[in-house]
Amino acid sequence: MIELNQVSRWYGQVIGLNDVTCSIGPGVTALLGMNGAGKSTMIKLITGQIRPTTGEVSIGGEDPFANPSVYRKLGYCPEIDNFYEHQTGRQFVYGLARLDGMSHQDASNRTQKVLEEVGMADRCDKRIAGYSKGMRQRVKLAQAMLHQPDAILLDEPLNGLDPVGRRELMDMLKVLADEGKAILVSSHILFEVEQMTRSILLLHRGRLMASGDLRVIRELIDKHPHRVRIETPEPREVARRLVALPYVLSINVERDGVELQTKEPRQFYDALPELVLDENVPIRGFSSPDNNLESIFQYLVNG
Repeated sequence: MIELNQVSRWYGQVIGLNDVTCSIGPGVTALLGMNGAGKSTMIKLITGQIRPTTGEVSIGGEDPFANPSVYRKLGYCPEIDNFYEHQTGRQFVYGLARLDGMSHQDASNRTQKVLEEVGMADRCDKRIAGYSKGMRQRVKLAQAMLHQPDAILLDEPLNGLDPVGRRELMDMLKVLADEGKAILVSSHILFEVEQMTRSILLLHRGRLMASGDLRVIRELIDKHPHRVRIETPEPREVARRLVALPYVLSINVERDGVELQTKEPRQFYDALPELVLDENVPIRGFSSPDNNLESIFQYLVNG
C-alpha cells in the first residue's frame, strides 16, 4: 500500500533520507533507528507533510503531498503533543471528527467508539492538562483511528509510557493489524518493538540498512557466528558432548551453563533435542544473545 522508490530528502547540505526504496503492507512494521536516523523524515514524507528531493512516494498509487484523498487513507499519531489543554479528551477527538466532515451524531458516536477502543472511555471527560503521558498517547491514537484509515503511522509512540501502558498499546496495534490495516511504528527502543512485530525497516544515518523479517535478516549476516547460551547444572559434560558437533565453532564453559558459537544455527537446533533425549543431557533452557534487534543493529552498523 505504501511505496517509496529511491527516495531522498535533503535539508540544505544535510541528508535526512538517502535513496530509500521499500514497501509497507498490512500488519505491523517497525521503523527502527537511533535518534537522527531519518525515521521522522520518512514519516513526514509518507504523510505528505514534505516532498522528497528525489524519488517517489505513493499511497495506493497516489502522491501524498497536499493530497486530501490520500489523507483520508492515513491516520497519524505524531511524536509531539499539541493539544488544547483546556479541552477534555472527548472534546478534542469530537472536534477533529467534526473537522473531518462528520455530522454531530456521527462524530459523537465515532468519538465514543474510538475512546472505548483505546481504553479512555472512563477518563475522557477530564481536562487534557491533567492527563499522564500514557493518557495523551491514547487520545492521539484515538484521533488517528477516527476516520477508519487503511494505514496508521505512529512516531515514537512508546516514549514516556510505563510498562503496562506499553503492553496495552502493543495489544491495541495488534488488533488493528489483524483487521488488515497497515501499521508503521517508529521507535529507537529496539527490545520493545521486538515484542510487537518481526517485520522491520532499519534506518541508519538516512540509509535503509535492512528490511524484512528479523530472523531472515539475522541469517543473512553470516559472517557473524550465532551465539547460543545453554543453561545446565553440568556445563563441562554438556560442553564435552557439544564440541564433537562439526558445526560448533567454539564453546565457553561457565558456572551454570555454556555459550557456544555456530555458523549453522538451524542444524544445531535440530540436533539439540536428540542430544537431550537420547543421551540424557541435563539442559534447563537455551537462548540466543544474537537473535535480537539490538545485536542485529550493531552488526549492520558496525560491520
